[in-house]
Formats: sequence, structure tokens, C-alpha cells
Amino acid sequence: MSRPLPALAASLLLAGCLTLPVRGNVEGTDEVFSGTATGRMSGAGSLQIRSSTGTTCTGRFAYIWDNYGRGNFTCSDGRSGPFDFYSTGVSGHGRGYLNGKRFTFDFGI
Repeated sequence: MSRPLPALAASLLLAGCLTLPVRGNVEGTDEVFSGTATGRMSGAGSLQIRSSTGTTCTGRFAYIWDNYGRGNFTCSDGRSGPFDFYSTGVSGHGRGYLNGKRFTFDFGI
């Protein structure tokens, strides 16, 4: 019997954290990113993504409100920038900038 997503999310949150897949791209380019985002009960979290060009980016974020958060990226090629996101708990979307270029992403189950 499969468990509904809200029950799964609640179980993972009770364990102290929830890690979800992330996929995004830099608008106007062919560069695609994938990786994971991990949120913690404290409202803080981290993001690790890798691009189709081999660039790795890490980020830290914190929830500002119940379903809205902000953070910053730093990439291995020197790019960096802010991002924000909206979350349902098990999925969501966000946007940010890497050296002034728009970056959009989705995450979730």
C-alpha cells in the first residue's frame, strides 16, 4: 500500500530533515542543473546542484515565512547570486540570479 505524499513528508520531517530533487536552468542558455535540496526542522537548509557543463553550486537557505524562503548560491566557476522559493512542503519552485542571469528551478517529489 502506498503512503500519501503528505504522510511521507510528515514522516521525513519528524526524522529531522527532508531532501528533495532539484532541477533548474539559466534562462537563455542550454545550461541545465540538477541536484538536491535538504530542509531541516530549524527552517534552514542547503542546496547542492551540478550543471550540464560540470559546474557545481552550493547554497544555503532559510525560510522567511511558512512557505517562502531565501538563500544564496556559490558556484565552482565563480558565479554566485541570491535566490528565493515557494514550497508546498514536498514540492515547489524558485528563481534567482547567477551573476545577473536569471536562474529558475523546481524541486520536489
